[in-house]
Amino acid sequence: MKVIKRELESIAKNLKALTKKVESIAQKLAKMEAATAKKAKAPVRAAKKPAAKAKKIVRSKAKKVIATDAVFAVIRRSRKGVNTATLKEKTGFNETKVRNVIFRLKKQGKITTKTKGVYIAA
Repeated sequence: MKVIKRELESIAKNLKALTKKVESIAQKLAKMEAATAKKAKAPVRAAKKPAAKAKKIVRSKAKKVIATDAVFAVIRRSRKGVNTATLKEKTGFNETKVRNVIFRLKKQGKITTKTKGVYIAA
């Protein structure tokens, strides 16, 4: 019986704390509503002359160069085939990236191996 009484007292104490928190939140909310109402009722000032319309500068976004597309374009342009050293030179990618792209293109069936280290478009 004493345990239940202690638990009930604890619950009552927690409820009082929660009530205080809810009341403080309600007060803050009321202040915020009053502030927004003041802004809405603020006197309307004389309208300013519209400024000269500024021309919008439309900049085209630079298209990202996808490594797979860049390597495939170099291979496709070559009739005799291209080796990895040439691909590195023309694309500017490091050897690991070139090898990974070649693997991906071979897996997709876009290129084939002509001889060891030389690739042609399929």
